[in-house]
Amino acid sequence: MIVTISGPPGSGKTTVGKLLAERLGYEFVSTGMIFRHMAEEKGMSLAEFGEMALTNHDIDKELDRRMLALAGEKRKLVLEGRLAAHMLHLNGIPAFKVRIDASPETRAERNAGRENKSVEQVREEIIARESCERERYKKVYNIDLNSLAVYDHVEHTDGHTPEEVVNSILLKMEGKLDG
Repeated sequence: MIVTISGPPGSGKTTVGKLLAERLGYEFVSTGMIFRHMAEEKGMSLAEFGEMALTNHDIDKELDRRMLALAGEKRKLVLEGRLAAHMLHLNGIPAFKVRIDASPETRAERNAGRENKSVEQVREEIIARESCERERYKKVYNIDLNSLAVYDHVEHTDGHTPEEVVNSILLKMEGKLDG
């Protein structure tokens, strides 16, 4: 079975995805890891490559191609990425699709520590980034990031440990696992 873990920055999707993969004995792949690998292939820093991706949608399309190729090859995979559930859904690849979310305040607190910025500054950046991404993904993919229709399970991580979130996901997956 393939499990996708999607959600906004700071929601806990990478932490939960890694822990879920470990508990299931599955491989964990993050679209961020794929993106970093693509930057290395071009001999660019992550920041440079990210800047280029803002205007060159071929980068997103190549990232999608690689993500879909992995999903086509692997049977025991936890695939983490903002568009992972949508891309597999649009391409008819079966998966258990999980959306991880948290309040903007919680996400800002988590990211502020990582980015060495104030919580308020990160909160403002999150709001701006999400607005830009919603517009971009609607334009490029015709995906509405606000829609939860493609997900099998939505999990809010505010006030919960990663272990509690994974336990909740595993309970929802019960009976769906193919070993």
